[in-house]
Amino acid sequence: GGRPPSIHIFYYPWYGNPEFDQKYIHWNHAYLKNWDKSDKAKYPEGNHKPPEDIGSVYYPQLGPYSSKNPAVIDKHMKWISSAGIDVVVVSWYPEGLADDNGDDWGPIIPLLLNATEKYKMKMTLHLEPYAKQTAETVRRDIEYIVDKYGSHPAFYRTSRKNATKGQKELPLLYAYDSYRIPVDEWTKLTSPNGSLSIRNTTFDVLLIGLYVQMEDRFKLKKAGFDGLYTYFAADGFSHGSTMSNWPSLSAYCAKNDLLFIPSVGPGYDDTRVRPWNAKNTKERNGGNYYREHFEMAHSAKADIVSITSFNEWHEGTQIEPAIPFKDENGTEFVYKQYEKGAEQYLEITLEMIKAYFTPHHENIPMQIERII
Repeated sequence: GGRPPSIHIFYYPWYGNPEFDQKYIHWNHAYLKNWDKSDKAKYPEGNHKPPEDIGSVYYPQLGPYSSKNPAVIDKHMKWISSAGIDVVVVSWYPEGLADDNGDDWGPIIPLLLNATEKYKMKMTLHLEPYAKQTAETVRRDIEYIVDKYGSHPAFYRTSRKNATKGQKELPLLYAYDSYRIPVDEWTKLTSPNGSLSIRNTTFDVLLIGLYVQMEDRFKLKKAGFDGLYTYFAADGFSHGSTMSNWPSLSAYCAKNDLLFIPSVGPGYDDTRVRPWNAKNTKERNGGNYYREHFEMAHSAKADIVSITSFNEWHEGTQIEPAIPFKDENGTEFVYKQYEKGAEQYLEITLEMIKAYFTPHHENIPMQIERII
């Protein structure tokens, strides 16, 4: 228990452009339809048209890049490492599957592992939900992941909450929208005598479930998860993403041997993909919103801090460098910009980690020098 929390960041490898992918992927995100049918206002429809018009209120310094581009991967990992982050948590689908807007990015995973190793970090995966996902398919996914990536030196392992001496470290996987699979399905996997149990097998992993509402704490405990995370970067959006709930959630986790992994973010603005959702926008306030998140994670005694996100550009939660930009080619949209330059949020991340969480990895003195 004496070790300071490690810092994780959510990473999306789903972007594409014509040079590497024969087309734009994700940058051309559609405007999504409003789920509130009572709202009669008119909103834009159709798809964004990159390179100048993209599905984000911010514009990346690297332009609408491809996640497959080795130079982009290298730059990303260098940036993430320079911010003092320990673990890159990469969104993942089973082979051949992808999200509604994307293509299968399985082939990118080995490149990301090698790049995290190069920059002295670790990497793990963020299991994304998919159609017909069950305890059985998740068991298959875990076997695949452990078999394929488990022996890579950069594959992250850590100890469970309140681990006894000599308990071995295990891989840790995040399960997004874990509530979609019922509790009694999960227990087949997580309980030592479940029909699909991973416990005490080669495929044993620490599973971290998504905490959204109050009753999820009991459900996640009952479902046999090893910890919980809150993901959403908008304070007040869900019970879990409401910072004032973190101290009591932390106490619950401490009592129930669950890793408490609050998610901190720099702000939120998804109005270029959900134009009707401005009520959930959280302004960055010169970085103060982000700083406050870190302060709360620290005072609520986080076991691990997860950052939402490195590059979820659609929801405006990214800390990846962004530049001032205007679409001169149609929409006349003026992108939001960071208040103090492209790398502002990498710098704040390092500043917060130094203030509240001892940086872990070996090359930190060199990085701090480089940033200062």
